[in-house]
Amino acid sequence: MKHHSDLMDQIDYSIEKKMDLFAKSKSRYFFRAILACLFLTLGTAVAFAIAMKGEDIAHGLGKMLYAFMFSWSLVMIVYMNAELGTSNMMYMTVGVYRKKTPLSLALKILFSCVLFNLIGGIIFGYLVSLTGPFQNLTADNYMLTSIAGKLEKSTVQIFVEAIFANIVVNIAVLAGMRMKDDTAKILSTIFIIFIFAFLGFEHVIANFPAFTLAYFASHGTMHAMTLGSLVHNLVFAFLGNFVGGGLILGLGYAWLDGKDSKYLD
Repeated sequence: MKHHSDLMDQIDYSIEKKMDLFAKSKSRYFFRAILACLFLTLGTAVAFAIAMKGEDIAHGLGKMLYAFMFSWSLVMIVYMNAELGTSNMMYMTVGVYRKKTPLSLALKILFSCVLFNLIGGIIFGYLVSLTGPFQNLTADNYMLTSIAGKLEKSTVQIFVEAIFANIVVNIAVLAGMRMKDDTAKILSTIFIIFIFAFLGFEHVIANFPAFTLAYFASHGTMHAMTLGSLVHNLVFAFLGNFVGGGLILGLGYAWLDGKDSKYLD
């Protein structure tokens, strides 16, 4: 008797949708990628705004509030069907491994998605910097100090944290696929994403709006923010995210579910 993986069926269907849209209307695909960073920018902005208030109440409270509110970003991305580069690392790796997606197409989709995530992050990060909560910030506020901390991390720390960050993001995506109930799906997403947000791990796409917002809100006065430190963070966060989401989870589960066994996901 043949068995099949429900999880891989769902992933295959998602990959086919992405390939179909990319083939038929690149502009619509690009817009879905821009929307992902609109939702990430909103989640990041409210997370930093509430964290700054939280730190005024008690030291350490800001980080907890930040992680909780940031988690809503992925809820919005999942429910609004936006295209996120870090989950596409998983989808495209699975697509290539399962011979559903030619390597050249997988790379085109992934890098187009990341590019338009970046464009969305810059546009919306800048626009949010013009709003009320980000005016006249002191240099030692929670947002600017935490962003400076990200930019001062070592290469190894960024890379390892990025591996874990995208393992967490894609666990949230995969766990959501298994759930029939929206309330359960939303709660699991929030508590899973909380892990990487609270631990301060590096997520290359989330850093697009976060760095943009910090740059414009600080009027370019952050000493830690140089072109070199930005490129250093984003390159190694991208590589680590790919290892975590693409290789460990994507390739890992595609391999696990590639055999005719009862133990399938």
